[in-house]
Amino acid sequence: MTKNALTLDYRSGCQGEVFLPGSKSIANRALLLSALAEGTTVLENMLDSNDTQHMRAALRALGIEVIDRVSTQEGGARTETVVVGGGGLFNAPTTSNEQPLALFLGNAGTAMRPLTAALAASQGEFLLHGEPRMHERPIGPLIDALRQLGAEIDYPEQDGYPPLQIHGRALTGGQVRIDGSLSSQFISALLMVLPLLPQRSEVVLTGTIVSAPYIALTVAMMRHFGAQVEWPEPHRFVIAGGQVYRSPQQYWIEGDASSASYFLAAAAIAGGTITVHGVGTESLQGDKEFAKVLAQMGAEVDYQPRSIAVSRGVQPLRGGDFDLNEIPDAAMTIATTALFAKGPTAIRNIYNWRLKETDRLHAMATELQKVGAEITELEDAIIITPPLEIQHAEIATYDDHRMAMCFALLAFTPAGVTILDPDCCRKTYPHFFQDFLALCRLPQNP
Repeated sequence: MTKNALTLDYRSGCQGEVFLPGSKSIANRALLLSALAEGTTVLENMLDSNDTQHMRAALRALGIEVIDRVSTQEGGARTETVVVGGGGLFNAPTTSNEQPLALFLGNAGTAMRPLTAALAASQGEFLLHGEPRMHERPIGPLIDALRQLGAEIDYPEQDGYPPLQIHGRALTGGQVRIDGSLSSQFISALLMVLPLLPQRSEVVLTGTIVSAPYIALTVAMMRHFGAQVEWPEPHRFVIAGGQVYRSPQQYWIEGDASSASYFLAAAAIAGGTITVHGVGTESLQGDKEFAKVLAQMGAEVDYQPRSIAVSRGVQPLRGGDFDLNEIPDAAMTIATTALFAKGPTAIRNIYNWRLKETDRLHAMATELQKVGAEITELEDAIIITPPLEIQHAEIATYDDHRMAMCFALLAFTPAGVTILDPDCCRKTYPHFFQDFLALCRLPQNP
């Protein structure tokens, strides 16, 4: 066994409440919009994790004042971040040796993609790079779209992949076509920069749109910061030029709906009721729909404006056939929940799992087989037939936080589970296992 590993022995049930950490997707968007806005913004319930730390460090390197402080909120102490906006696009600080400003972004796609678009329209020379896995994650469709606007971006290593050499220059706007079938982050990154260009822009999406709720989230946040965005058709956006983002003064970062999935699935599997606070019917995040999938599998679900509660149903969970293209991160939790269901479960239209922190489709297939499941791995789908008895296994996490968290659910099988490198959760939820185990109960002695 690897030294850095966590063994979860059998837990017989769960019960309680969880105050979710802020959403990574919302936090990094809010940080960038605040930096581009006029005025000072207080971001409440800021997620303090690797990905948001990379974004905050990059903004500071770009000359933006970013102040972190701790506040007391319901559920305990929380980080809030004060961002003094620059009132527009960036100007790279002059380096002593006239080298490009190098920004290291780890494996944070929610920092790499939006900053690429913003810096392409800013003044200065920039080098964006990250961890080895980030250099394996494609970014070509976004670069192609930005080049249609006149951006100058080079690939120092492999075409279509970071690192990126960005020669910032004034972009004017215009019509852009972008492939929407690989990552919604490409579209979100493009949309966020367009209001700041002088001319009107029209964005046309090609291909099948993946993770559409994340695009809707971006548009809602842009509007909250004062931008006018027209969305007359599902595949077309119209954005007036010459706009200015304006600080809303305070912005509350919702709890992470993807992280909610582990606790809600735990209640559906093990009994008891778990309530997650910070995400509900008012949430902007598409992953709030995860609980509806649990309901289709037989769980009892109660939605409130800012909370969701789940309990185990009267009958055992049952498998199903689900298209989860719109909730790809939370879909991973369905894959491990399927081990506790009667009958096979098919999760379809999830090709973009392969483009995440790891090739999640292959990784999930590999690790589920370790515990005895029968797996069919397709190009954009996975079919899971649970074993008669789940076996103990050492689960490799591939430095992917969501692999670690979704396999925590195997603590509800008598075999238990060992999670290798649980510290990878620092990407979005550093205290996940502490919070998870606090809600679980050990079996009583006979």
